[in-house]
Amino acid sequence: MSEKKRVALLIDCDNVSHNSIEGVLEELAKYGMVNVRHAHGDWNNPSLSGWIAKLHPNAIRPMQQFAYTKGKNATDSAMIIDAMDLLYSNSIDAFALMTSDSDFTPLVLRILENGLPVYGFGEKKTPKPFVDACSPFIFTENLVTENEEKSDIPQKLIKKSKQGLRKDTSLLKLLRTAVEQTCDDDDWADMSKVGSYISNNSSFSSINYGYKKLGDLIKVSKLFDIEMRRDGKAMYIKDVRK
Repeated sequence: MSEKKRVALLIDCDNVSHNSIEGVLEELAKYGMVNVRHAHGDWNNPSLSGWIAKLHPNAIRPMQQFAYTKGKNATDSAMIIDAMDLLYSNSIDAFALMTSDSDFTPLVLRILENGLPVYGFGEKKTPKPFVDACSPFIFTENLVTENEEKSDIPQKLIKKSKQGLRKDTSLLKLLRTAVEQTCDDDDWADMSKVGSYISNNSSFSSINYGYKKLGDLIKVSKLFDIEMRRDGKAMYIKDVRK
């Protein structure tokens, strides 16, 4: 049995809400063990009070960064230094950045150059360059846990209908290209290969469309014929236009 990836989660507390941290950790558990959990911010700032309540229950280490100059975000620099220290330690297999700040895009690109994946988590306001650089990128509004106070919960996760999915031309192109590039000579593609192709080539996450699994999204879209093989353990799909 292969060892799980060691994941470092770095949080920019100045630019992302605390409401979704449990959902983020649950999502990261799919990829490996989050053995580094650093929350960066000026903990003297009252605006981080919500984060303070989340630190101990989730085994997150607070990283203090004083605001030396008003209007300047020293947290960004400290978080970048932290990331580079971890990168050169060779003790991490993957990074997760929880932020809505596009200033971290160069950091993502630098980590990718070293062959490590970067999982992005941020609010829907996150600029597209940062979203596109990560693989995958998940909107934190879709990861808010049910036990949060109702007043703090953003718009609830809504599953897109078949019509809604089909209106997304970028999604259609991504899915069809993935199947075309991974299918056998009979035009049928192994769903696991389709998922790997998508994760290697985009910031796509089915969670952003309201579905926990890519297979569920595929079924609702009705864009592909579906066959279950290997005693129902493997899903194969084929473009309905074939």
